[in-house]
Amino acid sequence: MLALSAGSAAAKTVRIPIADGFDFPVGKPDAAGYYKARGLRLRSPTHFGDDWNGRGGGNTDLGDPVYSVANGIVVWAYDLRGGWGRVAIIRHAYREPKTGQVRYCDSLYGHLRDMNVKVGQEVKRGDQIGTIGSNRGMYAAHLHFEIRHNLSIGMHRNSVASTFDNWADPTAFINKYRRLNREWGKQAVPTGTFKEYKGFRGL
Repeated sequence: MLALSAGSAAAKTVRIPIADGFDFPVGKPDAAGYYKARGLRLRSPTHFGDDWNGRGGGNTDLGDPVYSVANGIVVWAYDLRGGWGRVAIIRHAYREPKTGQVRYCDSLYGHLRDMNVKVGQEVKRGDQIGTIGSNRGMYAAHLHFEIRHNLSIGMHRNSVASTFDNWADPTAFINKYRRLNREWGKQAVPTGTFKEYKGFRGL
């Protein structure tokens, strides 16, 4: 297995369009035709995000499109095999309406069947980044989706506390920031923030 690391490149900043809102990752923009089969749970047993399934059940959603929830840049896009399969992580900058402060978050898309993006690629809200998968038949087809406030997590989910300082409830977050003011300038965001994660196949 090839040992790669999204954090192996030197940490740097890149400038990307700031988010003008957040949509749902399936059935864009409002998750039409899908339901949340399981949500965030920060107490044991932990589940760090939402599992989205097609309303037809089973594998009826296998191969359905998955979309970037907001403007951002891809900071992870690899086939991890194991229990994950193909995973993409996109980094976003958004402005908190109440304070005017620019904040950052990562959105994670797990168990993808196909992945249409690569590290360093800029994406817009609603761009298709892949398709719903089953991790080569390990699970019934679904999208595992997370939003993190902590930009250092990467694939080391047990490296930080299971608190809302580090994790967001994805559905609540999207509903809160559905529409934000459009800004024409770009915002600097940090990259190269993940710890090394060995033992997976790169694209």
